[in-house]
Amino acid sequence: MKAGIVGLPNVGKSTLFNCLSNAKAQSANFPFCTIEPNVGVVNVPDPRLQKLEELVNPERVIPATVEIVDIAGLVKGASKGEGLGNQFLGNIRECNAIIHVLRCFDNDNIVHVDGSVNPIRDKETIDIELQLKDLETVEKRLEKAKKTAKTGNKEAQVEAALLERIREALLQGKSARTVQPQNQDEEELIELFQLITTKPVLYVCNVDEGAAATGNAYVEKVREMVKDENAEVMFLAVGTEADITELETYEERQMFLEDLGLKEPGASALIRSAYKLLSLQTYFTAGVKEVRAWTIQIGDTAPQAAGVIHSDFEKGFIRAEVIAYDDYVNFGSESKVKEAGKLRVEGKEYIVKDGDVMHFRFNV
Repeated sequence: MKAGIVGLPNVGKSTLFNCLSNAKAQSANFPFCTIEPNVGVVNVPDPRLQKLEELVNPERVIPATVEIVDIAGLVKGASKGEGLGNQFLGNIRECNAIIHVLRCFDNDNIVHVDGSVNPIRDKETIDIELQLKDLETVEKRLEKAKKTAKTGNKEAQVEAALLERIREALLQGKSARTVQPQNQDEEELIELFQLITTKPVLYVCNVDEGAAATGNAYVEKVREMVKDENAEVMFLAVGTEADITELETYEERQMFLEDLGLKEPGASALIRSAYKLLSLQTYFTAGVKEVRAWTIQIGDTAPQAAGVIHSDFEKGFIRAEVIAYDDYVNFGSESKVKEAGKLRVEGKEYIVKDGDVMHFRFNV
């Protein structure tokens, strides 16, 4: 699952990417510095994994991961191919969610592509380009659907009606995600359309060091603007986060964070938000060889969760032995959980809960 970092040139996208991943994207004070999208596989910070490690003392620990893609800066006219528009739109289409970075700090030494700092205008610039591209896609599909609908095809009639609603929203300057599906058929169609503006969005307000703990007036304006969108907002001092990642020891990083009034690096909170944005959750396997966090979709069943380990586990699924994370920690070991009668045996219908510690029985 991929989350793509987008924004205008010079808002801090590549610096943020560098903070999030070990890959070092080039970061410079001019537009189109990132030409090919950089991809980083980022560990999802999870204190539960550390606790399980303490209890089990395994040979190795493997965290859950998310793919983060750093995409070239977008400018006005991208939907018509301006700048690196076509490439940008192609790269973003391949992502499952969008991390939209907005510049929310003043600094005369860092040029702004539009000459002044205004995150509301910047957001609208990108929204308009993405909406225009979606409008192009919707109108092409609508033309085909209308022709087929005239023959009496019921499915085409449903598709055409939905496309009309999406088209109307886009013409009003609203993203496609504001159009709520009215039934299962419409949900499936919206997924099929693969529109850019249906993707979930996390707005990251890039603030200066002085606003790292509390945010600023720019952040409040962004919150106000997106309150009717199905989107999240967080603020982060990206330049300061970059400084933190350069420090050698954990102790030094913690001291820096305390001075800023922060409990943890903002990048950690962002990664968890991206994970949530992608509708992902974690279950664990815990044994002496390995304690591991596995990534699944929220709502996945036990066989689907087993299939993440290996497709044979899903095909030959018999049952799952499940321990709630809190029970595992409270009793301190799998054997003590069993003694207390807290280990559950679940079948194919079981919906996995975030934090479940699981062991699968299968036969192929």
